[in-house]
Amino acid sequence: MYIVCSDLEGVFVPEIWVNVSSNTGIDELKLTTRDISDYNVLMKRRLELLQKYGLTLRDVQNVISLLKPLPGALEFIDWLRTKTQLIVVSDTFSEFADPLIRQLGRPALFCHHLTTDSEGNITDYNLRQDDGKKHVVEALQSLNYKVIAIGDSYNDISMLRKADNGILYNPPQNVADEHKDIQVVKTYASLKRIISQLLNGEE
Repeated sequence: MYIVCSDLEGVFVPEIWVNVSSNTGIDELKLTTRDISDYNVLMKRRLELLQKYGLTLRDVQNVISLLKPLPGALEFIDWLRTKTQLIVVSDTFSEFADPLIRQLGRPALFCHHLTTDSEGNITDYNLRQDDGKKHVVEALQSLNYKVIAIGDSYNDISMLRKADNGILYNPPQNVADEHKDIQVVKTYASLKRIISQLLNGEE
């Protein structure tokens, strides 16, 4: 029996930090896991920038409140739910993700959480566990599920390699070039076709 694990940003919704960068004019905040493979290096720099420019959790949430799912994402998720189960596994934070997950019909979400002070400044980030996406796949496989994993960035690679079928969805060229053994698709129609073939082959 198959289950699907998918990243959130870049697959179903826009990149949060890219939009924070656009709205604040802080150019360095546009860097994501598509650009920097070490997530801890990336997050520490983001927190430094938030502190430097006096941006609070509320400021980031205000940007997120303006975001909508990527074109075709809702239709794909609705289709997928008629075929199998979806778990969103993301390196975002529950404090960021809720309005986006709500727009997607509240699929199960495994992510991280933030620490804030009394003034709403983000003081730290708390990983649910290191390499959490890969561990979700391993846990599901231990329950005798086969896993189809979908991601777009460096931080998805270990999950995609561990899954029974890993798919890079519309990744930047640098990620695709460095991981040529992982299948790349660029449209939801292509995702539907691959998933349908896998599910039909199981019957």
